[in-house]
Amino acid sequence: MNKLVILTGPTAVGKTALSIALAKKIGGEIISADSMQVYKHMDIGSAKIRPDEMEGIPHHLIDILDPREDFNVFLFQKYAKEAMESIYANGHIPILVGGTGFYIQSVLYDIDFTENNADENYRAQLEEIAAMKGVLYLHDMLKEVDEKSADSIHPNNVKRIIRALEYHHLTGQKISEHNMEERQKKSPYDFSYFVLNDERSLLYHNIDLRVDQMMQNGLVEEVNKLKDMGLKRENVSMQGLGYKEILDYLDGKTDLDCAVYLIKRDTRHFAKRQLTWFRREKDVIMIEKQDFHYDNQAILDYMLSIINKSKQ
Repeated sequence: MNKLVILTGPTAVGKTALSIALAKKIGGEIISADSMQVYKHMDIGSAKIRPDEMEGIPHHLIDILDPREDFNVFLFQKYAKEAMESIYANGHIPILVGGTGFYIQSVLYDIDFTENNADENYRAQLEEIAAMKGVLYLHDMLKEVDEKSADSIHPNNVKRIIRALEYHHLTGQKISEHNMEERQKKSPYDFSYFVLNDERSLLYHNIDLRVDQMMQNGLVEEVNKLKDMGLKRENVSMQGLGYKEILDYLDGKTDLDCAVYLIKRDTRHFAKRQLTWFRREKDVIMIEKQDFHYDNQAILDYMLSIINKSKQ
């Protein structure tokens, strides 16, 4: 059984530095489990690792798509599996690093999302409803047939709402129940699943600092360049945190102070949702930074002890 290491946790918790140190110790290569870092030209708002920060550790699924292209869990699973094959062929261990729990789950349990089942006519009807009556109306439709899915899918995530409605229309089954059944599957990997966390007040403080740093680093200029390339709010890439708010500012829908406030607020909410997701996952190992007195070496030693124990 192939070994797989996962290092995840809420945004701005400090996964990057720890992942590099871990990769050096275990002969690892890193696969980014992030829905935004796949896109070229989107560096600042996605907090993308810079080449000089990689310290020679190979990174996969970074800068592989044009921002005009769609990206979703099906593509992530496909690309991640391809990357893992090459990593295993190198005699190395893949380390999934990032905060998108749905993506991690898709690889860890080799989940079947029944992507190929489709009803193009029904999908077109739903898209028309979204255009005519708004995404909240569509989200309410989902709430009526599958409340659990509605709770877990953000009202702005039209593609996932449509997919859930379409799945129910085709099968009569709730996609939340289907995904729950898939999550009961055993993983085909010998895995260690670490969730890095911090005290909420410190985490939120670091999120605010990170957003301030993004602004100083030129987030407005980055989004403006994307706008000049023809990117709009409808593009999947432009629905990411930081991008949609700055785009609204550039389009005159809000002022800059309000945009920054919304980025900070929504990123804090996102971090809270991430933690809710990870805590309900089975087989996770929570690493509370304060329990290790914020000593990254102590955290690393603990992780290595767990990984090495699974070899026995």
